[in-house]
Amino acid sequence: MANLQNLSVEQLRKVVAIKEEIETLTAQLASITGDDAPAAAAAAPKRGRRKMSAAARAAIGAAQRRRWAKARGKRGPGRPPKYGKKVKVVKAKRRVSAATKVKLAAAAKARWARAKAAGNSSL
Repeated sequence: MANLQNLSVEQLRKVVAIKEEIETLTAQLASITGDDAPAAAAAAPKRGRRKMSAAARAAIGAAQRRRWAKARGKRGPGRPPKYGKKVKVVKAKRRVSAATKVKLAAAAKARWARAKAAGNSSL
C-alpha cells in the first residue's frame, strides 16, 4: 500500500470511500451467513494439535536412551548428569615421600637462615 502522506486529497477521499464500501459489504456478508465475527478472522482456520506416531515416539525414546548411556559412560546405572553442568573429576591426592619431606624442610630452614642473616623478619 502506498504511503498515505503522499496521496492527494482526491485520492484520500477515494481510499476512504472504498474502505467504507468494504466494511458495509463485510457486514452484509456476515448478516447473510449469520456470522458475528468478520470474514477475515474466519479465513484463518484454527490449527489442531499435532499427533506423533508410536514409531516416532519409540525412535525418539531410543535416541534419548543412547544419549543417556553415552553421558553415563563407565559410571554405571542411575541418572545421567544434567546437560550443560560440568562434572567435577576428583584426582587422586599426590603423596610426598619421607625423603622429599626431609629435603623440603632443609630447604625451608636454609631460606629462613638467609632471611634472618639479612635482618629480615619475613621472606
